[in-house]
Amino acid sequence: MGGRNRSVVLGLLWLSFVSLSVLCGYAVGFAADSQPLLAAQSQASQDSSSSQQTHRQTTRHTTVSEAAAPSPELTKAESLIQAKNYADAEPLLRKVVETDPGNYVAWFDLGFVENALGKTDDSIAAYRKSVSAKPDVFESNLNLGLQLAKTGQPDAEQFLCAATQLKPTSHVAEGKARAWISLAHVLEPIKPGEAVAAYRQAAALQPKDLEPHLAAGLLLEKQNQFSDAESEYKQALAIDPASSDAITGLANIYMRGRRFPEAAAELRKLVAAHPELVAARIQLGRVLAADSRPDDAIAELETAANLAPTDVSVQRDLADLYSTAGKLEKAEAEYRALLISHPDDAELHHELGQTLLRQKKFPDAQKEFLNAVKLKPDLGSAYGDLAFAASENKEYALTLKALDARSKLLKEIPITYFLRATAYDHLRDVKQAVANYHLFLEGAHGKYPDQEWQAKHRLIALEPKK
Repeated sequence: MGGRNRSVVLGLLWLSFVSLSVLCGYAVGFAADSQPLLAAQSQASQDSSSSQQTHRQTTRHTTVSEAAAPSPELTKAESLIQAKNYADAEPLLRKVVETDPGNYVAWFDLGFVENALGKTDDSIAAYRKSVSAKPDVFESNLNLGLQLAKTGQPDAEQFLCAATQLKPTSHVAEGKARAWISLAHVLEPIKPGEAVAAYRQAAALQPKDLEPHLAAGLLLEKQNQFSDAESEYKQALAIDPASSDAITGLANIYMRGRRFPEAAAELRKLVAAHPELVAARIQLGRVLAADSRPDDAIAELETAANLAPTDVSVQRDLADLYSTAGKLEKAEAEYRALLISHPDDAELHHELGQTLLRQKKFPDAQKEFLNAVKLKPDLGSAYGDLAFAASENKEYALTLKALDARSKLLKEIPITYFLRATAYDHLRDVKQAVANYHLFLEGAHGKYPDQEWQAKHRLIALEPKK
């Protein structure tokens, strides 16, 4: 693939990997306590597969220990919460905290209810009251921290950090891991190093959980710490060898390190596991193209094009690859199909012209180059190609005009002097022809043997004998 096309492929890879990461569920987010918990006594009896998912969800409503028996209003309110009847629970809890403002359990329940009713500010206020009344309760600190994080308030870090040092009412390792992950999310944009450390704390508490490794890997990748990111993704794969997220992460690391064979190997795993995942197949094709394996890349992109026939980027990649592989008729067909829907794309006209030039269809190529420079007058490389096509078409005045336009945008190179010299030669402008043959020979240095031979013999014919 030519220089321009290669840079396009490499430029698209990173953007597309990001999209693929999102498609595979790669991004990890956090939310506030929007789902209710069963009571702690019931939670203790849940099976392990259910408990392993808890920290990915929001903090649920749970009971916390009390020194004294709860009031009838609080007992009834908690029954209503279990039944998800938040509207009726709210006034009962308001009544409890009015008569007993130091009741941290009632404030905690009220924070949960207000959030369920969409009253975020009231929820935060209630959780603050609960933490103020009893600062050493894990659930109150966690829920308050999550709510503050959701609304972008800076003291979210304070309460999430506090939660990591407290003991949950139940499922201790799971709950603390969730606190560390929540804290890491808050720290990512401001203290990425501490965020990575927090993810690793979570991973130590939940060694069978992929999430902290994936999140740490993605963050390290953003920080250009590719070796550490690779290690995190590999740890995730050790837990689940079929993890699409970890495979995608590794492929991206290898791509950015230009380790194309390794990137292709990871993407092949993803395509094998998810043959319908068009984005992965496109990425595989682009990685193979970047690794100078056009035939393999074409096979992948042709399959992708069949799965996503309206994806213009795939069609364009295919056209470029057909051209690179010398499949010029297929390349021409792809470029012409693209121009039907993008008639004002100067680059497409230029690329079609280059394909036609290689097929020696010089009049058609000249037409496309003229279209290209008309649409984009500063497309310097197209003027050079136009000069060559015009010379083959024996339109020497157009050759000189195109070369003059090119010289205003790009530096002269030996071959442009040669084209200029031959054009003047055919137009019988001996003085200009001789001058440009000499300029060509001064810069050629044996790189263009056929043209150098021609220039030397034309100078013998044109220059007066001394």
